[in-house]
Amino acid sequence: MKPLDADADTLAALGQRAKKQLRARLSATRRALPPSAVQARSARIVEVLASLPPLASARSVASFWPMEGRAEVDLRPLDRMLGERGVVRYYPFMDPNGTGGFRTGFRRVASASDLELRGRRFVEPPRDAPTAASGDIDVVLVPALAVTPDGQRLGFGSGFYDATLPDVAPPAVTIAVAFSFQLLGELFVEPHDVACDLVVTDATVLDPRGILTTR
Repeated sequence: MKPLDADADTLAALGQRAKKQLRARLSATRRALPPSAVQARSARIVEVLASLPPLASARSVASFWPMEGRAEVDLRPLDRMLGERGVVRYYPFMDPNGTGGFRTGFRRVASASDLELRGRRFVEPPRDAPTAASGDIDVVLVPALAVTPDGQRLGFGSGFYDATLPDVAPPAVTIAVAFSFQLLGELFVEPHDVACDLVVTDATVLDPRGILTTR
């Protein structure tokens, strides 16, 4: 390995390897959290999110449901709060397109009971639920295995959010949500990676693009 004169393909391969190793390490660290710690940290995140101006004024929010066994941030209490306020909620979907790929986006749900497993680790809205178009969603809450202070994030590698966020944001405000130990100084960034506007952990709120100062 000669990093000083490595070509772009070699650097990309090294970056992908680093991402894979980081995913494995952070996934194991998160799964090692006791359920009580996951819930306590998640409750602090929900409290912060509920008071953020973009959420407080949102008419519609795209969220995510925690995947079983992965100790993800649990935003279910926030979903209940939003529902009580009459906020329209959307959740991610991935539909096979018949050519080995997927059509991705967010679909509206009337309640959490609409969500169901459809062959992947995460629950999805029904296929006949209304699909969000640009302008339909005010805020997107984005899960992360790791996130940086400038909003770059590391996911599980499917590329869902990198492919889907540009369809709705802007105008939607995007908020990466993670536990404090998942906040890293930097990540390997590729051209297709999409940074989030805000970062919220159980210990801090980061606003790299000044979203909160304009609201």
